[in-house]
Amino acid sequence: MKKWIHFPVIEGETTRQAHCDMPAGTFDREVGREGFFGPATQMHHKHAPTGWTRMEGPLRPRSADINEISNRADSPADAVLLLHNAACKVRTWRCDQAMDHLFRNQDGDDLLFIHEGAGEFFCDYGHFTFSEGDYIVIPRGTLWRIEPTAPIFMMLTEATNDAYQLPEKGAVGQHAIFDAGVLDRPHINDLFKAQQDENEWTIRVKRLDQITEITYPYNPLDCIGWHGDLCVVKLNWRDIRPLMSHRFHLPPSAHTTWVAKRFVVCTFCPRPMETDPGALKLPYFHNNDDYDEVLFYHQGNFFSRDNIRAGMITFHPCGFTHGPHPKAYAAAESNAGKMTDEVAMMIDTRDPLEHTAAFNQVEDINYVNSWKPK
Repeated sequence: MKKWIHFPVIEGETTRQAHCDMPAGTFDREVGREGFFGPATQMHHKHAPTGWTRMEGPLRPRSADINEISNRADSPADAVLLLHNAACKVRTWRCDQAMDHLFRNQDGDDLLFIHEGAGEFFCDYGHFTFSEGDYIVIPRGTLWRIEPTAPIFMMLTEATNDAYQLPEKGAVGQHAIFDAGVLDRPHINDLFKAQQDENEWTIRVKRLDQITEITYPYNPLDCIGWHGDLCVVKLNWRDIRPLMSHRFHLPPSAHTTWVAKRFVVCTFCPRPMETDPGALKLPYFHNNDDYDEVLFYHQGNFFSRDNIRAGMITFHPCGFTHGPHPKAYAAAESNAGKMTDEVAMMIDTRDPLEHTAAFNQVEDINYVNSWKPK
């Protein structure tokens, strides 16, 4: 990897280094393209870019408490749709009993994130045990089912007509963020063989968001062996070792975990706060002019947000400046050098997301006012 030396255009009073050594009483805003992957300019303002007094109309930040969606279902086919576009569907699913059927998604890869609970996962490739904090990537067309051992509360993100891949790690090398050696996969073990029976089983196949049922006189999860380089994989957030810089606040793109063609999934894990006196110590204000941004809060203290708790989701659509809440600045400075205490999943989509009636029912309509100075 290489890049020609280039210099930014400078106009007026600026800092020498982006997001560092800001003049007292000023606010930093990044205007960028392609999320945080493209060209960018830092603006330096006298007032916080989120200092609005009113915001009226459909373009506004939203938050919703997914804890209030109590619907339980025995199938991922009945998971509650929250946000969607042509390339991505974000659902939530609660399940507390073993699936009595198999499921196959022919519309795209599925990414499960286990917010609460634990269980056994069976699929074409074998079996593994899963628990809170696990990501499970399920390739399109895979047969699978779960048996909860504790009630499950999960997020499901579909890469519609697409597949999940790993991000390019570039100069930091292939072992950065997480070594592929920590990825778990299903195994053809005794528990998998024990569930192979001659009873009648039904497969629910999702294609074009419609369900077709196919019945067999035996369990189709009857594989005795396989070889290849395509399978279900599992990763727990605790095995992610985030990139860090004590002198510079890294952008969210540094925490990318999974990549699809039209969106990325990032994971924010506990890490040391920046220690350099001049370094920004929390997310900077930004426009994110090409992407919608969704955050699901898994656990911890979400230091850049007020009144957000585990199990909530925020939605920041492309088209308005957003960033930390007013009280976050003082909190970040007082915690300099300490560890952050938050785990969250971020989905950044290249195409606008639509929110559903289910999202609206649990939305906090006052979230837009949470940036107002107290």
